Amino acid sequence: MVKRTWKFTLQMLILIVIYQIGNGISRFFHLPVPGNVIGIVLLFTLLWLGVIKLEQIELAAGWLLKHLGFFFIPISVGLMTLGRTMFAKGLSLLFILTVSAFVGLFFAGKITQAVIMKNEKEKVTSHDHAL
Repeated sequence: MVKRTWKFTLQMLILIVIYQIGNGISRFFHLPVPGNVIGIVLLFTLLWLGVIKLEQIELAAGWLLKHLGFFFIPISVGLMTLGRTMFAKGLSLLFILTVSAFVGLFFAGKITQAVIMKNEKEKVTSHDHAL
């Protein structure tokens, strides 16, 4: 139990450090992109390059994902204070969110179809070579 707690703490520390580096980059370069977005891109890059292995952050990341809905409560409460803005710009925001959701779903579907087709072609090719 103690070992698992230390492992979780270390993994959470890794994620916090990456998050803070993203914030620092955003502030230092005066970027219009939030630091947490830069941190996510940095984390993805480190995972992709193999600098950080999934096992090194899996426990903490799983816990954060499990409780993700809880982290949206402060944002939701904050939106309640923006009643006038939502009333004035609500339709524009709804349109933007709807279009971006459909664009995201469209491209995710097309990429998934392409991967499935590629896998099916590889199966057929490997099956033909086996004969």
